[in-house]
Parts: sequence; C-alpha cells; structure tokens
Amino acid sequence: MHHIHHVLNHGAILVTAIFLWFLGAAWYSPLLFARPWLAIIGRKEGEKPKGVAKGMIGSFIGDIILAFVLDHFIIWSGASTFGWGAVVGFIAWLGFFAAPNFPQSIYEGRPLKYFFINSGYWFIGLLVTGGILATWR
Repeated sequence: MHHIHHVLNHGAILVTAIFLWFLGAAWYSPLLFARPWLAIIGRKEGEKPKGVAKGMIGSFIGDIILAFVLDHFIIWSGASTFGWGAVVGFIAWLGFFAAPNFPQSIYEGRPLKYFFINSGYWFIGLLVTGGILATWR
C-alpha cells in the first residue's frame, strides 16, 4: 500500500482534472444544459452570481482531488483498459454521486431533469476520467 504513490500518474491526474473542468464549462453552457438548469434553480440567463471566479477555482481544485482519488480506485482495482477504467468510474458515480444526489433532489423538490443534468455531467466525466486514468500508465 505504501508504494501506491510511485504508481500514481500525476500527469494523467492533472489532464483529467482539466478535462473535467472544461466538460463542466461546456455542460453548463448555453450550448448544452445552461437554460434548463438555470430555470430549475431560479436564476436568469446572463445573471452572474457572486464568487464566480472562486467557484471556478474551487471546481478545479475539486476536480484534481477527484482525479487523484479515482486514480487510487483504478490502481486498487487493477483496471488497465479504457473499458475497465470506465467501469470503475461508473461504480464511483453510482455510489458516490447518483445514490446520494437522487434522494437529495427529491427532498429539495427539484424536477427529475435537475438530477439528470447534474448527475449526467458526473456520469460522463467519471467514465472518461476512469478510462483515461486506467490506460495512461
């Protein structure tokens, strides 16, 4: 276990964090899901909330942490192909994103679309990130 840090691919972790950050920017842009997402949360299109820069920095830091943790899962599972890395990403998404966020959306009285928009981003992100981390050794 103490040898795992020799196996971590810091370049792949950084690249997948950048991928996640740009995927989020695209996902929540007017090209994809900004309009329905903004309507659900009650914000007008073009309205910029306070702290956007801090949020973007925080997102990137979170993406680095996520990629770092997912790389541990990839190593522990022995996944070495894109497909198996995507499976590990799927399992992480199912257990750590979909499972808690689905009932949270219900408790908040949000429409199912809200869950699909937010969880869909993480679904795609974790599949691709897991696949890249598994193959880039």
